[in-house]
Amino acid sequence: MNSLWGWVGFNVVILAILALDLGVLHRRSEKVSLKEAAIWSGVWVALSLCFAFAIYRAMGPESGLEFLTGYLIEYALSVDNIFVFVLIFSYFSVPEKYQHRVLFWGIIGALVLRGAMIVAGSALVTRFAWTLYIFGAFLLFTGLRMALQKDGAAYNPERDPVLRLARKVVPVTPDYRGDKFFVQEPDARGRKRYFATPLFIVLLIVDTTDIIFATDSIPAIFAVTRDPFIVYTSNICAVLGLRALYFLLAGVVDKFVYLKLGLSIVLVFIGAKMLLEAFIHIPIVAALGVVGLVLGTSILASMKWPRTGH
Repeated sequence: MNSLWGWVGFNVVILAILALDLGVLHRRSEKVSLKEAAIWSGVWVALSLCFAFAIYRAMGPESGLEFLTGYLIEYALSVDNIFVFVLIFSYFSVPEKYQHRVLFWGIIGALVLRGAMIVAGSALVTRFAWTLYIFGAFLLFTGLRMALQKDGAAYNPERDPVLRLARKVVPVTPDYRGDKFFVQEPDARGRKRYFATPLFIVLLIVDTTDIIFATDSIPAIFAVTRDPFIVYTSNICAVLGLRALYFLLAGVVDKFVYLKLGLSIVLVFIGAKMLLEAFIHIPIVAALGVVGLVLGTSILASMKWPRTGH
């Protein structure tokens, strides 16, 4: 499976599913219902588990578990993306019926950008093995910072440098123009020119914030496996399910008050695993068990002991 045809086949299938999604199932911009989001979340998880089984059969049990662990880590870390997406859509007052379109093209951008980051990361790890220690130290620092971060220290779009730059260099319409990212309209002098719409600015910020989150998640998967195919496919499968997960959890994501602590523990564990690999080898089954236990416990704790004011 880890061959040229495996890479080509995986990407062809992904592009075909995305084309079906936008071209047939969501041709018109409309609000995504909770039922639809739940169904699509189940579909993406089921497809990912089927792919994990295919890797298990074709490449062996170790590779199958590596994919499953990487997928679980990335899927859990994507919850942080949802927190930020809620803030971005709220800040820009994006109508609910246009949010699916933004996330669709945002995920297309994420596939390209993350693919480039994974290729670069694989090249670095292959040529300079000591970069794994840098990744480990970075994850350890990120996990501790996440655990110590105050709840009020949330993402603020107004401070986003991409938004500031975009407002300076790109002419933007004062309000939305349906689901369009660009429109051709007369300027103040009556000349026809192209304008970006606020929807394009939202898309730009969604993609750039995803890059920031990828700097945590991609090194984390390198702690699980060095195989670029497994790193890439597990990452992409998790990202593809992010859009449906957003519509499923957007209204209740703030209820998982202990999940961020759970994610921070996972990052610290993975960072420590990378730093101590030369001295202590943690089997992939044990790593998968630790990640699953920590995330499951943080979710259950959030439901059993909700904080007041949430």
